Amino acid sequence: MDFDLEDGIAILDRTPKVIRTWLQGLPDPWVFNNDGGESWSPFDVLGHFTHGERTDRIPRAEIILSEDQNKTFEPFDRWAQFQDSQGKSLDELLDTFEALRAKNLEKLRGFDLQPSDYERTGIHPDLGTVTLKQLLATWVAHDLNHLGQIAEVMARQYRNAVGPRQAYIDILTPQPK
Repeated sequence: MDFDLEDGIAILDRTPKVIRTWLQGLPDPWVFNNDGGESWSPFDVLGHFTHGERTDRIPRAEIILSEDQNKTFEPFDRWAQFQDSQGKSLDELLDTFEALRAKNLEKLRGFDLQPSDYERTGIHPDLGTVTLKQLLATWVAHDLNHLGQIAEVMARQYRNAVGPRQAYIDILTPQPK
């Protein structure tokens, strides 16, 4: 499937609603538990989404679309949510994410992108040259990836409780990367 802006926006627009519907009002263990180690809880994933709305896709798209000669992106701090989310409630993060995403989708639509714009490039600090099309497609895939991550960490809270049925529920066993 090739990237299509309106198809992508259909996913991006739903992500905050999916997370709100999924997490709001749940008992704390569902929201704050993780798999141990450096794994993320659903709350951490939400914080990561929120940080990304401030610092990642739209700021990088603006760099690509600018007339500036320097097209190098700022590095993204993949762990910033642990600092940024401290002391915040789930509802506060949900509201912030929803507002930032709506603002960013409005900006994205306001770019009035033409077919040639999708091939314009920027420089990712780790990956090198990326096109606007790749950046936007990654935004959509990134959302879906982290929604899957939320499902996985939540399902694994019941890993031991399901007993021998574990063998039939793939999500309960972390898959090698």
